[in-house]
Amino acid sequence: MSKDYYKTLGVEKGASQDEIKKAFRKLAHKHHPDKPGGDEATFKEVNEAYQVLGDETKRKQFDQYGSDFQQQGGFGGGAGWEDFMNAARGGGGGFQGGGAQFDFGDIFGDMFGFGGGSARGGQGRSRRGNDVQVDIELTFEDAAFGVERDITLQKQNDCDVCTGSGAEPGSEVKSCAECGGRGQVIRVQQTILGAMQTAATCPTCRGAGKKAEKACKHCGGVGMVRSESSYKIKIPGGIDTGGVIKLTGKGESAGSGGQAGDLYVQVHVKPKVGFQRHDFDIYTEVAITFAQAALGDKIDIETLDGKKKLVIPEGTQPSQKFKLKNLGVTRLHRTGRGDQYVTVNVVVPKKLSKKAKNLVEELKSEL
Repeated sequence: MSKDYYKTLGVEKGASQDEIKKAFRKLAHKHHPDKPGGDEATFKEVNEAYQVLGDETKRKQFDQYGSDFQQQGGFGGGAGWEDFMNAARGGGGGFQGGGAQFDFGDIFGDMFGFGGGSARGGQGRSRRGNDVQVDIELTFEDAAFGVERDITLQKQNDCDVCTGSGAEPGSEVKSCAECGGRGQVIRVQQTILGAMQTAATCPTCRGAGKKAEKACKHCGGVGMVRSESSYKIKIPGGIDTGGVIKLTGKGESAGSGGQAGDLYVQVHVKPKVGFQRHDFDIYTEVAITFAQAALGDKIDIETLDGKKKLVIPEGTQPSQKFKLKNLGVTRLHRTGRGDQYVTVNVVVPKKLSKKAKNLVEELKSEL
């Protein structure tokens, strides 16, 4: 039975190449066998459909003869399933069959992070070291106002003997003989379906395009060693739990010819008893007596700036809230601070003396 490649990709017969490519990317991402829930059989069908519809010549033959166009004297050749999976998993950036080249570097590199690269020449993508994350705990005050902290960690760093080049000091670094300095090697295989051309990272220089005549004895020529690193981190005022500070290039080294990853510092803020934070404002509570609420008073309250005086006016009501301007948290990456809101709780005594009861009775008769 003739296959309907348009139906396989879920596109109309008049779809543009961009629409076909977009449909293929979506389905390949969904059914890729290396992903949880992937389906290799469906992925094969999607691959087969895209190899035909993604090539203008094959597509014309398909539109004329159907999926049996290769047996009808139409355009033939192509890459096998294993070759395709090799390209999809990063073994090569593209393959060529029967004269038509497919470049899957942009598709699978973006989708799965496999790297890849065009088989048509040019230097391969630079290797990148691993990103590193560390967690630090801050006091409520340090998070509110900002602080500098020193952190120390063990990670892969550039070799301090060869400074990351992988070459023994005094040894010359030359263009890699195997890849000609491109960082990639291109191979052509003849399969029963035609010629297959792939571009892969050069195994000799590991994609750097250069190779030392004599490898560094300290790191074995890889350009990196595991060692201790220390950094002074400036924590901005106003940061909160979950906030992340990025130090570009301070992650793990990638060795010779590579680019270091990044260091991410994730913040966790310790709670402060009696203080609640919402954005850059602070909320606290204070207890006052009935007499203070009725007659007014001036009391001490806790703030991030130490003790401050709060004026309680006559006739203050239970749960009444007072605003203290600019006594909150520093506004992150901005000027100024939030405010502090103080809620007063009027405390009613559980027991009264006889004299106190008489006074309350007198007050009751006047209200």
